[in-house]
Amino acid sequence: MAYGSALAVLADPTRREVFERLRAGARPVNVIAAGMPVSRPAVSQHLRVLKDAGLVEERSEGVRRMYSVRREGLAELRAWLESFWGDALDAFVLEAERSYKAKRKRKK
Repeated sequence: MAYGSALAVLADPTRREVFERLRAGARPVNVIAAGMPVSRPAVSQHLRVLKDAGLVEERSEGVRRMYSVRREGLAELRAWLESFWGDALDAFVLEAERSYKAKRKRKK
């Protein structure tokens, strides 16, 4: 149930903002923290939680650490969310078929 962990981690609005700042690509912590209402060390803590949840990865680039979204970390969350779409479509098909059959029955 990795999607549960991802949901719990992304429930925090500051952490979600940190995560969204990585949408455009890899960033160092000072760039991520720029303009945020929390300190750079706090952003580092949020990045650590995101990394532990498998949503973010880091790599060294010289003396800097670059953080980026770990796309594989989103795969299970995405699959879980998409399962709702599949369920909704299945329910729609069933209702459309039921409605069609009822309409045909009334015409007879």
